[in-house]
Amino acid sequence: MALKASELKVGDSFSCTLVEDLKRTQIVQYAGASGDYNPLHTDEIFTKEVAGYPSVFAHGMLTMGMTGRLLTDTVGDGRLTRYGVRFTAQVWPGDDLSATATVTAIETVDGTPIAEFSVETKNQDGMVVLSGSAAARLDP
Repeated sequence: MALKASELKVGDSFSCTLVEDLKRTQIVQYAGASGDYNPLHTDEIFTKEVAGYPSVFAHGMLTMGMTGRLLTDTVGDGRLTRYGVRFTAQVWPGDDLSATATVTAIETVDGTPIAEFSVETKNQDGMVVLSGSAAARLDP
């Protein structure tokens, strides 16, 4: 059930675990689903020997999509009006990710309540791997 504007206040936060022990298989499955077969995400030898990274790493959009689930679980499907992020660190196989969305404002636009959120996703070490913002339509 989606939250209503009357149930929210600035400063309210919502958190969830997005993934525990991200698997390489999940990264490759995302490559297939998205059509993004960049070898940095799928080819261990290329990633280590050519690009100089310690391992393949997850697509930024995979992290964004998992984080978006927190938002849609909170406000309901089809209610996001804006969602933008910045990728701040790589997500590696084996990482655990958790996300938090915090209400930063609630306004009424053309008679419809709109909640503004800041979003942040961290890995198991507390490192921020994604930060951003979103807005969503709410019921009164």
